[in-house]
Amino acid sequence: MSHIRGRFQKDAAEAVVRYTSSLPFDHRMYRQDVRGSIAHANMLAKQGIISTSDAKILIDGLKAVESEIDNNQFDFMIELEDIHMAIESRLRDIVGPVAGKLHTARSRNDQVALDTRMFTRDAIREVQTAIRTLQKVLISQASKHSAVLLPGYTHMQPAQPVLLAHHLLAYFEMLQRDFDRFDDSYKRSDVMPLGSGALAGAAYKLDRDYVAHELGFSAVTQNSLDAVSDRDFAIEYLSCASLCMMHLSRLAEELVLWSSAEFAFVEMDDSYATPSSIMPQKKNPDVAELGRGKTGRVYGHLLGLLTTMKGLPLSYNRDMQEDKEALFDAHDTLCASLSIFAGMIETISFKPQNMERSLGQGYILATDVADYLVKNGLPFREAHAITGQLVNHAISKGKTLETLTLAEYREFSLLFTEDTHAISALRSATSKNIIGGTAPLQVTQQLERARKIVEN
Repeated sequence: MSHIRGRFQKDAAEAVVRYTSSLPFDHRMYRQDVRGSIAHANMLAKQGIISTSDAKILIDGLKAVESEIDNNQFDFMIELEDIHMAIESRLRDIVGPVAGKLHTARSRNDQVALDTRMFTRDAIREVQTAIRTLQKVLISQASKHSAVLLPGYTHMQPAQPVLLAHHLLAYFEMLQRDFDRFDDSYKRSDVMPLGSGALAGAAYKLDRDYVAHELGFSAVTQNSLDAVSDRDFAIEYLSCASLCMMHLSRLAEELVLWSSAEFAFVEMDDSYATPSSIMPQKKNPDVAELGRGKTGRVYGHLLGLLTTMKGLPLSYNRDMQEDKEALFDAHDTLCASLSIFAGMIETISFKPQNMERSLGQGYILATDVADYLVKNGLPFREAHAITGQLVNHAISKGKTLETLTLAEYREFSLLFTEDTHAISALRSATSKNIIGGTAPLQVTQQLERARKIVEN
C-alpha cells in the first residue's frame, strides 16, 4: 500500500507476507473492528478533531464495508496484513482520501486490543448460553430419572448408593462454576483500551469515556503501556475454557465407561455413536471420546499463550499476534463441545435396571452396616473394623451382606438385631438427608434450585 509505505522503499517478500499476515484468521473480528471504528469516528467528530461531515462519510463507508463482508462480497487480500488494514483499504476505495482520517489518534496496537476485548466479551456470552443449554438438558434427564439408584464410586470401586439425578446434578454444579468463572472473567475483558495509542497515549483531546459508553464497556484502561500489551483477559478466557473442557472430559469419560458392556448403564443414540470399520457388533462412543480428546487441544492453547507472553517486555510485540488463533480455536472447540454434549445427553438412553442390578456388587451397603452399629452405640472405628470382618466373612462364604443370616451378623456383634436386614440401597440413599446429600428429598430441592438458576 503505497500511501502508508512511508520509510520503506520496497514491499515485503512474499514469504514474509504469508508468514506475518493475520488476515486469514483475524478477519472474523470484522464486526468488532467496524463497531470500534464507528465509535472512534463519532468521538473524533464530537471532540472537533474531524468534521461531522467527515465522520458521517466514514461511518457510512464502514457500514458499506461491513455489508460487503456480511454478504461474502469482500476480497480479503492477504497482502493487507490484517483485518484493520483490509477494512481501511476498502474504506479508501469507497470514500476516498477522507478514509485516512479514521486512523487519527489511534494505533493498530490499541485498535487490535479493542477488537480482541470485544470479541472476548462476545465469546464469553456465547459460551454462557451454551453452558445454560447443557445445564437444562442435565436437569431434564435428572428429573426424568429422579428415582433411579446406581452405585457411586470412589477409586473406581463401588462405594455407596446414589440417585442418578444426584450424579447428573454434580455436572450441573461444575458447569455452574464455569458459568460464574466466565462471568467474573468478563469484568477483565470489559475495559476499553482505545486511546492508548501505540504505547504512550494520544496527543489529542479524546473522550475515552464516550467511546467506552458507545461500545458498552464499563471502564477504560488506566495505563497506556499496559493497555496495548495486556492479554491477561485472553489468557483468562482460555483458563476458563480449559476448566470447562475438563468438566466435559470427565463427563465424557463416564459416558465411555457407562456405555461399555461391563457397565451397560447407558446406550448412546445412533446419531452420537459410530460403527467399527471391521467389527460389525460394535457401537463406539466416539463423540464422547473426541470431546475428551479436544480437552488437550484447549489446554495447549492456554499453555501456548502463557508461554508466548511470559518473556515480552513492554509494550506491544508482534508475538502477541499469536493470541488470536489460540483464542478463536479454543472458543470454537468449547462451543462445539458444549453443543454436542447437550445433544448427546438429551438423546442418551439410561438403563435403570442395570444400574440397580449393580448395586448388589462390591458390598456397597457396608458403610450403612457400620452406621447401623454406630447408631446402636458403638464407636465408628470399632464399627468400621467389625463391618470389615463381616465383609471378609461374606466373601469367604460367597454371599452378599443382604444374604447373610442374622445369626451370622451376631457372630460379630450382638448389637445386630432383627431390623438389620432392613438396610437397603434406597434406605441408604434416603438416610443422606442433609443439604447436598443424595436423599430423594434433598435431590428434589437441588433440582428446584437448579431450575431457578437457569431461569434467571
